[in-house]
Amino acid sequence: MKKTLCLVLTAILLLGLLAGCGSGDENGDSGKTLVYGSGDYTAINPALYEHGEINSLIFLGLTTHNEKDEVAPGAAESWSFDEATNTYTFKLREGLKFHDGESLTAEDAKFTIEAIMDPDNGSENASNFEDVTKVEAEDSQTLKVSLKAPNVAMLDYLTIGILPKHLLEGKDLATDSFNQNPVGAGPYRLTAWDQGQSITLEKFDDFYKGAPNIDRVIFKIVEDTDARALQLQSGELDFAQITPKAMKEFEGNSDFSLYSMKTADYRGILYNFNAELFKNNRELPAALSYAIDREAIIDSVLLGHGQAAYSPLQMGDYNNEDVEKYTYDPDKTVSLLEKAGWKKGADGIYEKNGTRLEFTINCAQGDQVRVDMANICAQNLKAVGVSAKVEVPAEVDWAGQDAYLIGWGSPFDPDDHTYKVFGTDKGANYSAYSNKKVDRLLRQAREKEAKEDRLPLYKAFQEELSKDPAYTFIAYIDAIYAGKANITGITEDTLLGHHGVGIFWNIYDWDIK
Repeated sequence: MKKTLCLVLTAILLLGLLAGCGSGDENGDSGKTLVYGSGDYTAINPALYEHGEINSLIFLGLTTHNEKDEVAPGAAESWSFDEATNTYTFKLREGLKFHDGESLTAEDAKFTIEAIMDPDNGSENASNFEDVTKVEAEDSQTLKVSLKAPNVAMLDYLTIGILPKHLLEGKDLATDSFNQNPVGAGPYRLTAWDQGQSITLEKFDDFYKGAPNIDRVIFKIVEDTDARALQLQSGELDFAQITPKAMKEFEGNSDFSLYSMKTADYRGILYNFNAELFKNNRELPAALSYAIDREAIIDSVLLGHGQAAYSPLQMGDYNNEDVEKYTYDPDKTVSLLEKAGWKKGADGIYEKNGTRLEFTINCAQGDQVRVDMANICAQNLKAVGVSAKVEVPAEVDWAGQDAYLIGWGSPFDPDDHTYKVFGTDKGANYSAYSNKKVDRLLRQAREKEAKEDRLPLYKAFQEELSKDPAYTFIAYIDAIYAGKANITGITEDTLLGHHGVGIFWNIYDWDIK
């Protein structure tokens, strides 16, 4: 009996030791495995949903972005533009394959663009393709995309992953099981999805650049940003984005590498103009913007890893530095409120025509940085006579909420994350913001080819947005990543996008030494 017990204990001990070997090899298979701390997914489909850093691993677009966020060849090895007809002609690479072995052709690219444009699919990216008038697959390797007007941002938008027509034609794109079993032509193919737990990707040997160095990437679902730091330390994760506060726990530890990467990712208070308070009192966003102490937020929440925000184009070549920056000035908030007819009640909270100046700022679950930012904003607002509370709902009701601690931003063409975010009734305009001058300027800017023609229009857009704000811009945040020191290939100087998207742009070159 004792001998049997001893053997069992020895076996358990050996299994434990084996489980600790390698780099997050959860499946017990040979090869290199990278376990990444990820947010959760319910569907993966780049044609429908913009969010998702996993898209760049599974899918391949006609174009892609390089280390400097410039447009580079992807599935299309070359392209040309006919100014007379506003038509792009793309030449696809020979021999491209989807993960199921079927050929990727111009018909698949045509199907993808038309699926995005189909209003029945409700794509978040539809407004990016508004200018497309016709898509033609001239032959298996030649795609023509005609526009009603020039739109140089189109090359950025065609980085979107190409869907396999043979798996989705005639199906309901929003409800099809493809969204939980995606098939692309990117460097990794999905092999397992344990809902709410993990998504396992295996290298795709037929990827056009060659098989990646890392055999397996596991997206381990860890929504809570603080939990990611703990799981990095325990060895459950190999790589993850962490908070600035958690960064201190890894400093000086030779087992880990830290990356503080600049982003075009800003945070701000989104005001819902469907809500009666903001619908009937358009002076509030501007007045309240002076009440926010951005530097205090950067110092205490971001620990210096960020900068004050005043524009959605601040991190690129089209920034307008001369707009109103809403520097912290609580006295000005008070002055503007009282000028607009708000009066303090007995409890110190402003009122106007029987309406108390009170609202809720909602935050995403698991994002402690946003919650901390929102709480400081609420404190700042309380100091000037505004009752603001912070909540973290299980689901976001965009149309029904008062306000939201939003995150947005793009390092690519200035049309990206402006036209669809601030344009009236566009796909990512979650604030119901509407300004006819903003609409006109953004439309004109996307139809100009030369930077010298676009720049004054985008500067004018930023000026108008600062006069009639949709958001209270707070800060651009640095993306802090921590990873095991033996991971190589990460490009530290790449300007990242929203949620740090872009970190995996060259995942096929990463390695574990």
